[in-house]
Amino acid sequence: PAFNSKTGMPYVNVNLKTGEVKNHINNPAEIGTLMLEFGMLSKLTGNSIYYDKAKHAITEVYNRRSKIGLVGTQINVETGEWTNSDSHISGMIDSYYEYLIKAFLLFEDEDFKIMYDESIKAVNKYLLDSTSTGFWYAHADMNTGKKTQTVFGALDAFMPAMLVLGGDVRLAEQIQESCYRMWTHFGIEPEEIDYTTFEVTAPYYILRPENIESAFYLYRTTKNPRYLEMGKIFFDSIVKYCKVDEGYASLKSIMSKEKMDSMESFYLAETLKYLYLIFAPEETLDLQKSVFNTEAHPLKKLSN
Repeated sequence: PAFNSKTGMPYVNVNLKTGEVKNHINNPAEIGTLMLEFGMLSKLTGNSIYYDKAKHAITEVYNRRSKIGLVGTQINVETGEWTNSDSHISGMIDSYYEYLIKAFLLFEDEDFKIMYDESIKAVNKYLLDSTSTGFWYAHADMNTGKKTQTVFGALDAFMPAMLVLGGDVRLAEQIQESCYRMWTHFGIEPEEIDYTTFEVTAPYYILRPENIESAFYLYRTTKNPRYLEMGKIFFDSIVKYCKVDEGYASLKSIMSKEKMDSMESFYLAETLKYLYLIFAPEETLDLQKSVFNTEAHPLKKLSN
């Protein structure tokens, strides 16, 4: 029932007992992040409905990109109208792009490669920003391409990993140097900074994995020990600032290093897994045979 909107893009909430739906306003990430799991469900069951529903939904987002090729932050799944035209690579959009390239790699469906290539071309044309502090991705208006904010954060640090999967290792390395600088400048990574001034715009660190994920993919691809060094720096700083008797705590502020009384589940599922895999023997996980979903669960490639 979640997919029974007029556009085929899913509603945010569905009552599993009654089929009642609510929340017409969704975002590209939540719409697109279904593709690997639903697609795999179809491959394993032989029932194409899951693949077809998820592919239709992500394609509907793609088809509503602006004339310059960008998508916005929020969309009405009933009308197909954008309700927030802010374009970026951060939360609410990030894994929409990620799953375009990963769906191609997992299912060998050329439609996803076409959508990814078109999308990344627009992203790099209008959002990529080179400053004295490095290479970053900005926010811009999806219709005009005019930059609106110069902020970049922990979630955006997935970008080098995705660029590697898409075949642009050179740009991935440039962005990763900026991500590494964002981490080391403060001793540990803030949630978000203004990359032109390095002012912190969101001071917390909730044990996010994306920076580490990107170092992992870059090391696997280039074998450059630089990325092993990054992995060690990331691990050492998390142990130094976040370790408590019961586990690892998020930080309320990366300036004061004050801890929160919480540890996100993705710290175990993703952050520690990527830290382990950077240093593990390559045969531990063969990236030619598996594709990670956005929560770092490996999905095995199946013959079509």
